[in-house]
Amino acid sequence: MRRREFMALAGVTTMAWSLAARAQQSEMPVIGFIHSGSSSDVEEMTAAFSQGLREIGYIEGQNVAIEYRWAEGRYERLPRLITELIAHRVAVIFAGGGTAPAATAKAATSTIPIVFVSAADPVKADLVGSLSQPGGNVTGVSMLGSTLEAKKLGLLHELVPGTSTIAALINTNYPDAKSELNEIEAAANHIGVQLVALTVNAADDIDAAFATIVQRSVGALLVAQAPLFAVRREQIIALAARYSVPTIYFLREFVAAGGLISYGAHFADGYRQAGIYVGRILKGEKPANLPIVQPTKLGWSST
Repeated sequence: MRRREFMALAGVTTMAWSLAARAQQSEMPVIGFIHSGSSSDVEEMTAAFSQGLREIGYIEGQNVAIEYRWAEGRYERLPRLITELIAHRVAVIFAGGGTAPAATAKAATSTIPIVFVSAADPVKADLVGSLSQPGGNVTGVSMLGSTLEAKKLGLLHELVPGTSTIAALINTNYPDAKSELNEIEAAANHIGVQLVALTVNAADDIDAAFATIVQRSVGALLVAQAPLFAVRREQIIALAARYSVPTIYFLREFVAAGGLISYGAHFADGYRQAGIYVGRILKGEKPANLPIVQPTKLGWSST
């Protein structure tokens, strides 16, 4: 075979391989992954989500593709990011980092399946009709975080029994904030301690909240459930250490980063379960028929 003919044949073969690869890639289902935080904040959760996908038979880059979008704590970005995912013709949307990403996705599409992970009550947040029969195009994992505030306050009081004043960081933008505050107030009244509720709706509010804690001689601090606090955990942990304020958190990731104690469900396992649900939907199941998953194990961790 002459060199010119060989080169022409090689070029045709290369083009065929390229077209075949593109065809295979285009046939992959695409998952839209949206989160209210940033990728560095939830590395363990993202890995757990991938593990769940693997358990159901999907491996990123081999038989499924994932389009990631991160709001980085700026909720106003969510509608645009969801629009981008819909434009990519994703087969399923995974929404993590609180109720807002899932609610935004639900408002944008009634046909693309949505799987969420959230600590808020998904029925009260109007994500689903019921826990056992979600209906519509939304299902997911409810981590029950917003119902554990009384238990957290009790643990904190056991840890610092001599304190008469306990503060709580509350993000009033969080859908379950009112329920959280009511539960904390009732628990504080039952225990017999004074509660200082501090509203923190932005990162700039955190320093001001700790200034109030110092000014009021608060003996301990409860950080209520909210994605903002998870995103700003290093800042909160550093301030709690600087002012020597015993603090209880809602994620064990706070403890891993140097926090004192946490109580709640293991969020990484919730993301794993969400990955399994996404895989089941890719295999043909309907979100309306997949009941909301709730954690069966709760626990605390400490340094």
